Amino acid sequence: MGDIGSDGESDKIDWDTDDELEIQNIPVTSSSNLTRQAGEEIVGYKEASSSTGSSHSKLIDHFVGMGFPEKLVAEAVEKNGEGNTESILDNLLNYSATKSSPIKQEGVNSDHSSSDYDESFLDSLSDSDSWSGNEIAENSTSLCPKDRTLTSLASMGYTEEEASIAIARCGPEASVAELTDFICAAQIAKSADAYLPHESKVLISPLLRYKDELPNIYNENGTHKKRKFYECEILKRKKQRGSGSNSFGGDNEAIRLPKPMIGFGVPSEVTELCPVFHRALPDAAIGPPYFYYENVALAPKGVWDTISRFLYDVEPEFVDSKYFCAAARKRGYVHNLPIDNRFPLLPLPPRTINDALPLTRKWWPEWDTRTKLNCLQTCIGSAKLTERIRKALERRDGVPPLNVQKYVLDECRKWNLVWVGRNKLAPLEPDEVEMLLGFPRNHTRGGGISRTDRYKSLGNSFQVDTVAYHLSVLKDLFPGGINLLSLFSGIGGAEVALYRLGIRLKNVVSVEISEVNRNIQRSWWEQTNQTGNLIDLADVQQLNGDRLEQLMKSFGGFDLIIGGSPCNNLAGSNRVSRDGLEGKESSLFFDYFRILDLVKCIMGRQQ
Repeated sequence: MGDIGSDGESDKIDWDTDDELEIQNIPVTSSSNLTRQAGEEIVGYKEASSSTGSSHSKLIDHFVGMGFPEKLVAEAVEKNGEGNTESILDNLLNYSATKSSPIKQEGVNSDHSSSDYDESFLDSLSDSDSWSGNEIAENSTSLCPKDRTLTSLASMGYTEEEASIAIARCGPEASVAELTDFICAAQIAKSADAYLPHESKVLISPLLRYKDELPNIYNENGTHKKRKFYECEILKRKKQRGSGSNSFGGDNEAIRLPKPMIGFGVPSEVTELCPVFHRALPDAAIGPPYFYYENVALAPKGVWDTISRFLYDVEPEFVDSKYFCAAARKRGYVHNLPIDNRFPLLPLPPRTINDALPLTRKWWPEWDTRTKLNCLQTCIGSAKLTERIRKALERRDGVPPLNVQKYVLDECRKWNLVWVGRNKLAPLEPDEVEMLLGFPRNHTRGGGISRTDRYKSLGNSFQVDTVAYHLSVLKDLFPGGINLLSLFSGIGGAEVALYRLGIRLKNVVSVEISEVNRNIQRSWWEQTNQTGNLIDLADVQQLNGDRLEQLMKSFGGFDLIIGGSPCNNLAGSNRVSRDGLEGKESSLFFDYFRILDLVKCIMGRQQ
């Protein structure tokens, strides 16, 4: 990862992240800029690029996708050279300063081969994939609501392909702001689903190294034995579920993400959308212990089917944290917790950007319609980016043209930029990210922890208010406190959630590979004067049956096993190794399952 220092400069993004950009995997034609390839520059400058080796044609396609005429782009590239993307972009933006809004242009030639490039930037979009400004002005008053939305998106520089797909996926009632968020998110991640290799390989290979230690590893007399052909048992279980009894549509149909993404309900104070949910858990999933597993909702095809199948066929609960705070965070949760009588943390956190960051309200332009931030990432936009945006805006008097608005808003959504002055945007500060994610102020500050580490730790964490809502049912179940096994515990999001719910942490075994994160959690434990015991371990792969029995013997077992294994190979932002559950990091899910099943087995023997 490039070192993002205090000035925000970085040559590369950390695409190897435990988080994901808010994307949707949608098929598009090659004419759309939604189909950018791995390693291609995202916005055309070095601080947001994972590779600077784009070809001449890709560079032109990129700027055309931003709304600039192809011929004008070609001339700018020829004038400045392919390697000088900053000068190319500056020339294109300078050109727009002398032109008015595309909607006001007259006499637009819809012939793509026209040589008249003295019109607006969007003239070149009047081919088979979009509309001219003239057509928009003439037809907008007589169109149906869907077509009016299409023309509105066209006037902002988006293609008909992009607009149609966004409306189909988000629904005809979606606002223009929601649709542009969807299109922007899709533009900054690869569009095609990353199909996994043969599923039997996914199911078996990560388990081979644990075949001597999996559940049912004891003979009748309690002695240790090998779990022979455990993989065959898993395949048999898979075959049984393939008969059509799968409530999620069978192995050949991926679990569908709900819309709205509210899982089994969100607080009534947030929305009236929530129906009453009921569910029946499979017998194998019924506790003790309770378990709670989290990962990114927008995973490659088949991943959530596999996760659900391994976690005792429990149906995933998909929730977007935008219903709990001012930032989106689409996550899936598989758990055996009760779903009745949940309650939110109080006081309720701010739900909009202006409420969460009131000082930005003074400078927020009317044309920036965002009310929620995008998913909070492990990296931030650079100072070079925000300076370029400032210069582009200062060249205009008043409201900038629509194509400049589109450019600015795309960057704002991509990097969660907020307005801090006239024409001035800035990335979120670490303490602002802490607040949005529900952590106490300065949770990740001090103790030798760098600014870069703070962003990375926070970007990989739980959203505390969302998790606390799900865990709130435990307060009445464990009035005396809880024994917690926290796997991949990060900076202690689950522990913070339980503490804020008023649930005493009697014994916590925290397993986290990052020393930085372990130090953050240890510091929080001490500063909040916890009266229980904290045992921190470094590696889930070293947590075997003997060690678990030793721990459980000392305090009588675990009440809750919680964790979110790394999503490096699941997240849409990973353009290099989105290998699903076979990936090096994301295959650690099978360690979560292994440890959970071991705990259930050991507790069953003890009872």
